[in-house]
Amino acid sequence: MDYKRPAEVVALMIQSGTDKGRLNTTDLFVRGTLSGMLLGIGTTLAVTGSVQTGIPLIGALLFPICFVVVVLMGLELVTGSFALLPVAYFHKTLPMPLLLRNLTIVYGANLLGALIYAFLFWASVTSFGQTHTSPLIPAIIKIAEAKTTGYGQLGGAGIATAFIKGILCNWMVTMGVVLALTSSSTIGKILAAWIPVFMFFAQGFEHAVVNMFVIPEGILLGAPVSIADWWLYNQIPVTAGNIAGALLFTAAALYITYGRKKQPAQLTASDTEATERVIPEPHIA
Repeated sequence: MDYKRPAEVVALMIQSGTDKGRLNTTDLFVRGTLSGMLLGIGTTLAVTGSVQTGIPLIGALLFPICFVVVVLMGLELVTGSFALLPVAYFHKTLPMPLLLRNLTIVYGANLLGALIYAFLFWASVTSFGQTHTSPLIPAIIKIAEAKTTGYGQLGGAGIATAFIKGILCNWMVTMGVVLALTSSSTIGKILAAWIPVFMFFAQGFEHAVVNMFVIPEGILLGAPVSIADWWLYNQIPVTAGNIAGALLFTAAALYITYGRKKQPAQLTASDTEATERVIPEPHIA
């Protein structure tokens, strides 16, 4: 049957987190850059769908396409790693220096990829700054303002709101990563990953890598937002929230209930066989 039990899934999380933590710098950088670009293109697809139909929910239905590509191709998305690597650390199969090295490189690579796509999209939608007639432009500017100065107007409450939305977002994003491990079939992975990512996007929660694209893109298109506004009111609190949501509600919660009773030396032969059998893609996002 194409379904993995929760204990098997947590074993896969441990294996995936361990393998990801030991990837070389080149692999982390290339895979992370591609992920940043893909989330950018998924965001513009979602905005296009929302603008063309006038139905924001259409954008939420479309956005998970980019996440599915990242999952199926085994690329590196730091928000997913915020859950997988800590589980490996809890299980004593990944040391802290490797965990921090991975997260640092992938965060930087995701940012670079998002900025590359931001420039490419700006060039395509404005013909290198010569035209500003696309209906996507005011929509993206509005999003960038809402995600930065919109929070800034509320002071500390705005920053706290961005943090909470970051928690809720990455709880769902990491559940998308985890649910993809429940199946070894392509269609099963697609459907399982799609559901929680749709849930976060439809409710307007905050994703650090999405914001690495959409806020700089808004700035390029003319939004009255500064670099300081971007990082102070959004990127820093949202990243902190994404870490907290992944660490508390996915990594720690699932490990406590399904993983901590089995240390590596205590795995039975049947457990080992099941783990080896169900690992379709060890480097999932």
